[in-house]
Amino acid sequence: MLEIEVQPRLQDPLLVIAIGGWVDAGEAGSLAASTIISQLDHARHFATYRLEELIDLQQTRPTIELIDGETRNIIWPQLTMVAGKLGRDAVVITGPEPSLRWPQVISELVEMACDLGVRQAFTLGGMPAMVSHRRPLPVLATATAHSVAQEIGATRTDYTGPTGFQTALQVALGESGIPSVGLWVQVPHYVSGNASPTAVRALLERVREFGGLNIDLADLDGQVDAYLEKVEEGLQERPDVADLVRAIEDETTGEISGDALATEIERFLRDQ
Repeated sequence: MLEIEVQPRLQDPLLVIAIGGWVDAGEAGSLAASTIISQLDHARHFATYRLEELIDLQQTRPTIELIDGETRNIIWPQLTMVAGKLGRDAVVITGPEPSLRWPQVISELVEMACDLGVRQAFTLGGMPAMVSHRRPLPVLATATAHSVAQEIGATRTDYTGPTGFQTALQVALGESGIPSVGLWVQVPHYVSGNASPTAVRALLERVREFGGLNIDLADLDGQVDAYLEKVEEGLQERPDVADLVRAIEDETTGEISGDALATEIERFLRDQ
């Protein structure tokens, strides 16, 4: 299923992975990866992992495009691999989460990463959290090596339970000798259903700091300002949700029942 068109020649590349399907609140991981791809010098799509036989097509639908305005072409779900340079060589993997044969897909992607000489990897995602949009969004991390965890800081080591393809790939990369970090930006519950430039920027700051990519955040700065203004306008129309936000900021959410919080958040997201 893995089709490599041309094996790129890279020097100690950084691998960035954003796989949709499990958790990506605010579209933080996918948009951060897209931003990196858009800024790569000499970006080249060099490989594809076809997923049409490995995915639930009723959940992840294929799409149709028109060629020359007339001919229909079906685009099947796939993982795409793009390589380029952004201060250092980089490879970016994006696409939907497979439904089947995870061990096979992971094994082939890890083998590809080893063949490319990848020396470091980051997985990107966003998780809904009880945080305020008015404050810097925390970015929690998981790491496959203790030394890496100490360098990154803000690691989470206490989670047990269901996980996604992206985390399984991160673990496999670590086991193959490629230090890997999972970055999870905490996105306010009440806006987690919409694209969040603030969350995207928080992720990219960490990748730039610890991955050595020369990511330009200037365009995002303007998007963040407009986004925050829009959120504030929405809160003016929903004083009940605005009260919850103030409670979060005052760290008095214990005075509000979890059911009430969840109900208001869900109602707000539906309204958006």
